[in-house]
Amino acid sequence: MAKVTEQAVREALATVQDEERGGDVISLGMISGLAIREGNVAFAIEVTPEEGPRKEGLRRACEKAVLGVPGVTSVTAVLTAERPAERPGAASGAGKGPAAARPQAAGKPALEGVKHIIAVASGKGGVGKSTTSVNLAIALAGLGQKVGLLDADIYGPSLPRMMGITGKPTSPDGKTLLPMENYGIKCMSIGFLIEEDTPMIWRGPMVISALEQMLRDVAWAPLDILVVDMPPGTGDAQLTLAQRTPLAGAVIVSTPQDIALLDARKGLAMFRRVDVPVLGIIENMSYFTCPHCGERSDIFGHGGARETAEKLGCDFLGEIPLAMPIRETSDAGHPITVSQPDSPHAGAYRAIAEEITEKLNAGAGAPKGPRIVIE
Repeated sequence: MAKVTEQAVREALATVQDEERGGDVISLGMISGLAIREGNVAFAIEVTPEEGPRKEGLRRACEKAVLGVPGVTSVTAVLTAERPAERPGAASGAGKGPAAARPQAAGKPALEGVKHIIAVASGKGGVGKSTTSVNLAIALAGLGQKVGLLDADIYGPSLPRMMGITGKPTSPDGKTLLPMENYGIKCMSIGFLIEEDTPMIWRGPMVISALEQMLRDVAWAPLDILVVDMPPGTGDAQLTLAQRTPLAGAVIVSTPQDIALLDARKGLAMFRRVDVPVLGIIENMSYFTCPHCGERSDIFGHGGARETAEKLGCDFLGEIPLAMPIRETSDAGHPITVSQPDSPHAGAYRAIAEEITEKLNAGAGAPKGPRIVIE
């Protein structure tokens, strides 16, 4: 029996036209929740509540088209009514499945005074994403850019310690927060508003509300680049940011080991499916050089991120070694790009920042119309 692929299913669905909307169901972003298990295919067709009674014929046409794909033995297609748009910060349907993740086609308003927003992400925790975000932001500022840094990890905020910032943000009008600043970087984190050892026991809607406020209710402008240190994984928070924020591109951080690269591929796939350009992959903790004898050891393997980038058709941005000075300076609140700007390690971050800047200036990160598909 032929193996059923997602591409084959999408190509079949692309032949189904919604005459009322004037396009095929794929280009219109109506398909979500696509799941394939052996020969069984299931998906949802997103419609408005008003359209629902009129779309039964469209649902049957989609089922018929997919049944024609070699290897498909059964098809389950359901009509899902799209929820009305809610105001930012409202307790929406986050975390309630594919329908809740349906993006608003015109619902990605730009942040006033911010030219580019880039996400630094990973599929899993513990790969040094926050350290990379902080040093990358400082390196970008060193190139003459006006830079902001948003710590979007509500459950594990690390920006205050890494940037050496204490205190709480102020508000001139009771509505807009003034970002904290250090090393020429405008910063915002939930860590500025809570004690460092206080656990964030929040449900999804509360997290999303906080992210909306840190994006929309902070005086970021004027900025050339806002770097968003994303939380690890591909859950509600990541989808919300990709759905409601005009991201110019995403940078994926991974270690060379296979398990980290597996999760990094998931993160990369998520951004591609919401039409956010992937600017490239960084291999963090790429190798270790003994400070005493100079011998190099590939503790987590080496070259896996470069190989993954080649396989997935995206750029490899560079290697960052596993080095004690990077860890020590980050823990002390004096990142290596500030404390040791002439070091080879700082130079590695600077080279990556230069490449990202070139991509943004060339328009490689121009945002496209989003569609989110969750499998």
